[in-house]
Amino acid sequence: MATFLIVHGMWSGGWIFQPTARLLRAAGHEVYTPSLTGVGERVHLGSPDTDLDTHVQDIVNVLVFEDLAEVVLVGYSYGGAVITAVAERAAERISQLVYLDAWIPRDGEAVFDLIPEQAPRFEEAARREGDGWRVPRDPPHPRKTPHPLATLKEPLSLSSEAAARLPRSYVLFSRNSLYHAPVMAEMAARGRAAGWRVLYLPADHDAPETHAPELARLLAELV
Repeated sequence: MATFLIVHGMWSGGWIFQPTARLLRAAGHEVYTPSLTGVGERVHLGSPDTDLDTHVQDIVNVLVFEDLAEVVLVGYSYGGAVITAVAERAAERISQLVYLDAWIPRDGEAVFDLIPEQAPRFEEAARREGDGWRVPRDPPHPRKTPHPLATLKEPLSLSSEAAARLPRSYVLFSRNSLYHAPVMAEMAARGRAAGWRVLYLPADHDAPETHAPELARLLAELV
């Protein structure tokens, strides 16, 4: 059986993967779905200083304080940037990385570098409705919280040889209809060019909410 550590995307929290986690646990796997600082039930802990490094440290701390090893580290959407950076700091605790319709910034890239046409819109929304540092969810959602803007602007620094050797898989949600669907296809192409395993799930970007059984089955098959 495997140990999964799943990192959610923008605006949500660990709650979004609870249906998937329940199914994986029922199959005998160990699953952690932490919420990142400043979102979900930890929304009250966010500040203008909450950046990508904060979120990376959130996940590294789970690995260290839970004393986890041989972890399947999963990143969904924005969570792809987080797990990429986590691998730089804790490769020895990770068995493989799995990207679910996720961003894959390269060395020196931030998430905003992957969606340059959306960056001004997000920054303006933060200025207008988020006190200058929080990107509000549009449209509003009762359980989705504003996301710290600084996390999208901080570039990654990638140099770890141990991290580079970790096996990686990319799962493209092939019915994604959001503004970033072409970019996600480009991310899958990045993975394929690097020799990663690339899989397809016939779902929209909200698959954690709508396709939990399929996600659980796919993750179990990857290990």
